[in-house]
Amino acid sequence: MTTTIKVSTEVRDRLKRQANAAHRTLGEHLAHLAELGDRAQRFEALRRALDATPTEVLTSYQDEIAAWDAIERA
Repeated sequence: MTTTIKVSTEVRDRLKRQANAAHRTLGEHLAHLAELGDRAQRFEALRRALDATPTEVLTSYQDEIAAWDAIERA
């Protein structure tokens, strides 16, 4: 299914140039941009979760990772 979206001529031309440079159709490029936006939101949620994690929990996690890393190197 396809649809029409209303954007300014300048935005349309800019998106078309970007799509052409990346060897994608305009639809593929818009899907790619949507994926990038989704990814940015996931990373922002992760950053907020990490910021809200108590220091002692982060320290415990880092200690556990270091222990596993030491086993893998042995």
